[in-house]
Amino acid sequence: MNRIGQEVSDLLHRSMDSHVRIAVTGLSRAGKTAFITSLVNQLLHTSTHDNLPLLECARDKRLIGAKRMPQSNLMVPRFAYDEAMDQLHGTPPDWPKPTRDVSEIRLALKYKPAKGAKRLLSKTSTLHIDVIDYPGEWLLDLPLLDMTFEQWSDLQFEHLKGVRLECAQAWLATLEDFDLNAPANEKNIAEVAHVFTDYLFDCKSRGLHWVQPGRFVLPGELQGAPVLQFFPCKHPDGKVVKNSSYDMLKRRYEEYQNKVVKQFYRNHFATFDRQIVLVDCLQPLMAGDEAFHDMKEALQQIMKSFRYGQTNLLRRMFSSRIDKILFAATKADHVTPEQHNNLVSLLQQMVHPAWQETAFENIDMNCMSVASIRATQAGFVGKSGESVPALRGTNLDGEPMTLYPGDVPAKLPKPDYWQTKQFEFTSFRPLETSEDEPCGHIRIDKALQYLIGDKLR
Repeated sequence: MNRIGQEVSDLLHRSMDSHVRIAVTGLSRAGKTAFITSLVNQLLHTSTHDNLPLLECARDKRLIGAKRMPQSNLMVPRFAYDEAMDQLHGTPPDWPKPTRDVSEIRLALKYKPAKGAKRLLSKTSTLHIDVIDYPGEWLLDLPLLDMTFEQWSDLQFEHLKGVRLECAQAWLATLEDFDLNAPANEKNIAEVAHVFTDYLFDCKSRGLHWVQPGRFVLPGELQGAPVLQFFPCKHPDGKVVKNSSYDMLKRRYEEYQNKVVKQFYRNHFATFDRQIVLVDCLQPLMAGDEAFHDMKEALQQIMKSFRYGQTNLLRRMFSSRIDKILFAATKADHVTPEQHNNLVSLLQQMVHPAWQETAFENIDMNCMSVASIRATQAGFVGKSGESVPALRGTNLDGEPMTLYPGDVPAKLPKPDYWQTKQFEFTSFRPLETSEDEPCGHIRIDKALQYLIGDKLR
């Protein structure tokens, strides 16, 4: 089908409310690739397995099956589902490679309508689902749309405290010798931008999440492009000299805003119907107070940039607006089951400001904990004559382990929480699964019910 024909087809599906675009977002290492792999895997097995009991349509035996379809946007790379499954079925099983660029996958779900016009028109209906994945780092660029170069620079320097200030020493030393009023020299600017990029990588390696510009640490097809060669700096005294280094830095920042960030926003965000934001609450508990609250701040900055709003059928056809958002705490199988409620409560505390804002706009929003692909088995072990909860799995070094990782705080922890080390995160390999069996999961069906359950009625 040619491009125009595909667009007409998509428009028709949207008019019939039989097409939904789901955006899977989140900060790095939150598990976006694993989530999409599991979502596709679970749906493809619905015709042969009762693996989604919390998805109403599947529980009622109305979900006939799912099929992968060619994606409509031929300019976006396909999501590497087959490669991800090869890694999960390897010996030993391994986690899918993380997101490096935007990708997309399309599914068609055939089901029996339970009510409404669809049931009168046909015994079966088809829901087309586009699932879009993109690097979490790129999300952090969206707030730049509302900031001038001067405002962004001031914000970067305001945040130079604690760990961030330690990481910035080499960059700050280089900046001292840089003459902003001198004629622009692309080579010199590229050298300082490289040191600034190293600073951003150091921040990430120390457990910090708020890094801007996000494309600097995950450039994709822009690797080496001059549009990624700028850095924050103090405004020079007096009038800005034309064609000076400062003038070039400012112009490159504005080019980055318009040609990179705004283009990404228009091409993708404007088309989303449903949003899921994946959050890893567990590893920041190990990284310390500064890293934990840095992630909380990053999440709140991201949420300010999303376009939310209730929608009707005509508006969805021509100007999509996100009308449902799900926050999901990932890696729920890395804590014992009785800690899952605490994990959800902690996530709710972290996104509380965004929740207030979306609730005011009458937007449907929810929080839950999930494990996209199970890596542990939960059970009990004897200790001092008592039965205590524990997890059993194989760590990334191939060592079998049985442990109790600790308690997850139900509220935002205070600084003294990290002094007692009440929680210890251990990374496990995914559990082995047969190629003809769906991956083990925790509440992927509940997430699907929230995201698309209303479309399958």
